[in-house]
Parts: sequence; C-alpha cells; structure tokens
Amino acid sequence: MSLQLLRRAFTVDEYHRMAQAGIFSEDDRVELLQGEIVTMAPIGSRHQACVDRLTGLLSLQVAKRAVVRVQGPVRLDEHSEPQPDVALLNVRADYYAQAHPRPEDVLLVVEVAETSAEADRDIKVPLYARAGIAEVWLVDLSGESIEVFQRVSPQGYQEVRRVRRGDRLTPRAIPDLDLAVHDLLG
Repeated sequence: MSLQLLRRAFTVDEYHRMAQAGIFSEDDRVELLQGEIVTMAPIGSRHQACVDRLTGLLSLQVAKRAVVRVQGPVRLDEHSEPQPDVALLNVRADYYAQAHPRPEDVLLVVEVAETSAEADRDIKVPLYARAGIAEVWLVDLSGESIEVFQRVSPQGYQEVRRVRRGDRLTPRAIPDLDLAVHDLLG
C-alpha cells in the first residue's frame, strides 16, 4: 500500500503574511516556487563575487535605462516569487516601492550558480519561461560558462546557447550593452 501525501500550495500573499507574522524573517534564505517555500543554497564567496561584479558592471552601463535589482523578489504569478541574483527592470519612479516587479517589468534575469546550476536550469528557468520573462542568463561558475535563454514561448525558451570566456554577451532588451564573459565570470 502506498501513501500519497497531499500538498497545499501557498500563494504569494500567504507567503508575505507568514513573513509579517514572524514565521520567517527577511534574513531567512527562502523563496516561493510553485507554491512551495524553498530554502536557498548558502551564498559562497565565488557566488557573491560574481553577483558583485555583475551588479557593478550593469549599474555603470545601464544607469537611468534600467533598475538593477540584486537578490530581490520578482512576483511571477500567484504561487511563485523567486529572488534572482540580479534582475534588470524597467525604470519606475518609485523603484517598485508599491509592489514587487512582475514579469512585464523584467528585462533580464541572471541566476548565478556555484552548486545549484541543475536546479536553476530545471526548476527556475522553466518558471521564468512560463511567466514570459524574455531573457535569462544562468551563470554556471563550476562550468565556467553562461547559458543564455532567449525567445520565450509557451513551450519554453526557443533559443538556448552557452557562452564561455572570450565570448561577448548582449541582452536583447538593451542592445548597446556589450559585456565580456570573462568580466562576468571573474
């Protein structure tokens, strides 16, 4: 006899109420994915250095054209609010003080993975695709490469390519932004 457990998916609003009630705090490393509260991997020094490099490079080059959000929430739908390592957002005067950005606000999502590349690729990237996020970069520090996901469709990303040191990257939403892969990988 097999036992089947019934799961209950939490909504983003319930997730926020749990934080307000003190069940977990802003310092807890959790995010809501498909209704489940998921513990995020600890941030290693290579991971943080990459996020810092990305933040510095992007902030200098997209000033006044995009908001650079670092490890902040993006509300994808009623049951998912991941916290990508870096997101480029449409400029808004309130810097999203009234509400977290939605998919239509996102120009680019960047996930940095030192040990979580497979989970990011198999779980988070498809979530971003279903939400209609136009472009995702998965920085794989162990693999010394960046996977670029573009041309989103209801079936997922139609264009996936891997770039390495010596290559250059340009997000489709900001075509004059030209980045060297080795600058991002460090």
